[in-house]
Formats: sequence, C-alpha cells, structure tokens
Amino acid sequence: MRILLIEDERPIALVVKRGLEEARFRVDVAHDGETGLQMARSDEYSVILLDLMLPQRDGWSVCQALRDERNAVPILMLTARDALDDRVRGLETGADDYLPKPFEFPELLARVRALLRRDKVHKGRVIRVGDLEVDTVAATVRRGGEEIPLTRRESTLLEALAINEGRVLSREVIQERVWMDEESYSNTVDVHVGALRRKIDAGRDEKLIHTVHGLGYTLRRPDGGGGR
Repeated sequence: MRILLIEDERPIALVVKRGLEEARFRVDVAHDGETGLQMARSDEYSVILLDLMLPQRDGWSVCQALRDERNAVPILMLTARDALDDRVRGLETGADDYLPKPFEFPELLARVRALLRRDKVHKGRVIRVGDLEVDTVAATVRRGGEEIPLTRRESTLLEALAINEGRVLSREVIQERVWMDEESYSNTVDVHVGALRRKIDAGRDEKLIHTVHGLGYTLRRPDGGGGR
C-alpha cells in the first residue's frame, strides 16, 4: 500500500518514512503543499499524512482541494498546533483524523492502520457499523435486521455519518456539503440528528450516534468509547 507524506520538516519526514517502510508500506514524500497536492492528484494513495504548516500551500488548503474534487482518500493531519479552532478547521476541510506533534511512531502507525481498515469496510455498497447496515445502492437501512424507514434528509445524513465512521462532521459540513443547503436555519441539523437518533438508537442499549461538544456529530460502533 502506498502512503503520501506531505511534511516540510525533513528530519520528521525521514523518521516517519523509515518507520512506515519498516512496516512494509511504500512511502512517497513531498516537502511543500503544492507538490503534495499535485502528487495526490496524479497517483493513487491508500492514506495521506498531511502537515498543516507547509510552504507554498498549507495543509488545510490541500485537504480542501482534494475534497472539493471528491477525492475520498483518508487524510491524517499532523501538526504541532493543537488548539480547538485548528482541530475544527481540519475536520471541516475533510480530514479523517488529527494527530498533534510530538507523537510517538507506534500511535501514528496505529492511526494509519485504523484508517485503512475503515476505508476497506466502506468501499462496499453496504456499510456496517455494529449491527447497523446502510445499503448505499438500495437506499435501505437496517439495525439488528430490522428495516428502518428514513426521510431523504435523514438517509443522506446517516449515509454521510456511516461513510465517515468515527470522524466528526460539523453542522456546517452537514448543511453545506451533505445536503448542499446553505439557506436552512442553523438548528435544522440538530433537529434531523434528533429525529435520526429516535429511529436508530431509541430503545437500544448501544448508541451509535454521538455528539462531540463544540465540534459536531459522529457515528461509531459501540466499542469506540466516549460520546453521548
């Protein structure tokens, strides 16, 4: 599997590249954002490791450009900046995970492998998260084998959450990119999430839809921990 590492700090890039290659990955390296973006566009990668503070083009811009082009490659952002606003901005531009520097290489490797597993699961037409099944072709939803009828907006919301299992989607991302609706009221997403919860989670011991306060919503399997 090929990984693209976009990192301008060469000593860090060298250590990460060597560690991933020892773990039997093929690694390409770019030392600025513009070069990294062109490499991501011209080749197929299993994961992109993306620093934020890059010359020529920052990591947010690279991530945003790829998502605007509907490139769904998993992206793990690497950055020394760990402020809440930076994490939110990274998630809103389409990053799948966020690892602040300094980090231990075993944690980086674990995050990469988790993204690869999740991406493999979601490439089939049926997405399974715990006992939830979302058939993206037939547009049907089942939990515990029971079919659950959803409205169009609920269906697109659930599919987006399932495809991005474990990743937080902000209200703005749901409203503007999932529904393509910039005109609805700000509480519209909350209302639909509440309705979806009543259909998916109500009466069940294991909840799948969680609120991440200050960030947005996520769907994750029961053993994912945390959430509400």
